[in-house]
Amino acid sequence: MFNRKDFISDYEWKAFRDASENFSTPNIFVNLRTIKNHFIQLKDSFPYALIYYAVKANPGVPVLRMLDQLGSNFDIASRYELDKVLSLGISADRVSYGNTIKKAQDVKYFYEKGVRMFATDSKEDLKNIAKYAPGSKVYVRILVENSSTADWPLSRKFGCHPDMAYDLLVQARNSGLTPYGISFHVGSQQRDIGSWNDAIAKTKYLFQSLEDEEDIRLSMINMGGGFPAQYIQPTNDLSDYASEITRYLQDDFGESIPTIILEPGRSLVGDSGILTSEVVLISRKNNTALQRWVFLDAGKFNGFIETLDESIKYPVITDKDGQGREGEVIIAGPTCDSADILYEDEKYKLPVDLKSGDKLYWLTTGAYTSTYASVAFNGFPPIKTYFITDEGVMDQDGNPAVPNA
Repeated sequence: MFNRKDFISDYEWKAFRDASENFSTPNIFVNLRTIKNHFIQLKDSFPYALIYYAVKANPGVPVLRMLDQLGSNFDIASRYELDKVLSLGISADRVSYGNTIKKAQDVKYFYEKGVRMFATDSKEDLKNIAKYAPGSKVYVRILVENSSTADWPLSRKFGCHPDMAYDLLVQARNSGLTPYGISFHVGSQQRDIGSWNDAIAKTKYLFQSLEDEEDIRLSMINMGGGFPAQYIQPTNDLSDYASEITRYLQDDFGESIPTIILEPGRSLVGDSGILTSEVVLISRKNNTALQRWVFLDAGKFNGFIETLDESIKYPVITDKDGQGREGEVIIAGPTCDSADILYEDEKYKLPVDLKSGDKLYWLTTGAYTSTYASVAFNGFPPIKTYFITDEGVMDQDGNPAVPNA
């Protein structure tokens, strides 16, 4: 159904096959070389920006160590992510607490660990920051319209109206905090580059009005993530995103572009991963059914949560591609839950001679796969992630991986 070479080179494919040969499925193999190349490309495309890796996308220790060595900063969503990052010797001044939904004791915990930059989008949260993280920099996340053009929209739950953002930044100043900037997120896997233009224009309005009316001079724009990975829908190249977004910033801010922060997750690590699943069963629902049901040992609760509403459409290949006819299938996971269906409306095609025990290789699965997996739904253990490094195959904690352990 898909041409593997459109997504992954022969060299990377061989590295994956050699590394994963003796490991039980389901599993995910992540190639650190791909992540390194993507980081360098992003840095070259936005030389004026600070990069804060969104740890939630893939918190594997090998990933964090490599990005640390490359000079990345880190966007943190919980105290558990913070503990992991700090345990690797990464200093707290390279960390941003980017989650706007947090307990008061977590604000205190981050502050005591040395974090001094906090996101917010509500009055109550801002009061907690003022009380438990005095003097810290705060940036307010605004709602972004038209994020429906993203494959995984993010704007409804997070952010506030620009009018409220204005009030929050005034409140921050009056509470002894440092009003630092504005943040937004145009949606994950955003294919409409124009979405950044609208968000930057709103940000410029807030910068100008706060300076004119309140003598508050903001100095940072956090543009979040949103840059794409290579799923089956076509996207523009990163260079196209960079040139257009840079133009938007120059149009609105001229030569006085503020400090720019990017929080990439999917665009850095998505393309690096291959999820290997095994066919458990193939069946039809009646004797004359044209579509086969293909049941896998991985599903919505173990690696494929982003197939909810068939939002993210992963490319998949098999060892039998190109050897014969293909037919439409419905693809589902192994659990006793009727919601555990990956693709039904999207017409995936797989070889007609596919059988139980055959493997399916899902490309572009380095982001938001293992981190979303359930702990033990139906007793299935969480899917394991392994990392292909120059020193060999490592596990999630950065230790040498043992096949079938």
